[in-house]
Amino acid sequence: MPDRPSASDESTLLRWMRLEIGRINDGVVSERKRLSRLLREEHPSSVTKGGNRHDFDRDVLLRLEQALPEALQRRLRLPILFYFDSTVPDSFFLADEAAVQALQNLSEISPLRRMQGGRLWIGKPLVYAIVNRYPTAMQIVMH
Repeated sequence: MPDRPSASDESTLLRWMRLEIGRINDGVVSERKRLSRLLREEHPSSVTKGGNRHDFDRDVLLRLEQALPEALQRRLRLPILFYFDSTVPDSFFLADEAAVQALQNLSEISPLRRMQGGRLWIGKPLVYAIVNRYPTAMQIVMH
């Protein structure tokens, strides 16, 4: 019969997992800026949690500007964050109403979809396709 891990082994594993998740999330933008502000910047960028510069693709920002109403451009903060939760391995969730509205306006998700409990779950294949279509304006976060 295999030995069961001790409580100290489990706490060591959890500490290690938190460190790894933190390293993965180092590339995530720490200060999300409104689309309207990014459009005014000469070199649209923000800082990541790891302290590096995250440059936004201006062509992607211009595509978003053309597709989204002005009021939403003033509310939408970029990048749009899709959260991964290990308890739901086949989906990511959004926790930002303006992001949901933007993706609906872009015809990326159905206009009938609604947030429940502050989240909107979206299947992984669809999220990967969206992230690839809007490079630098979307990010995936380990939750």
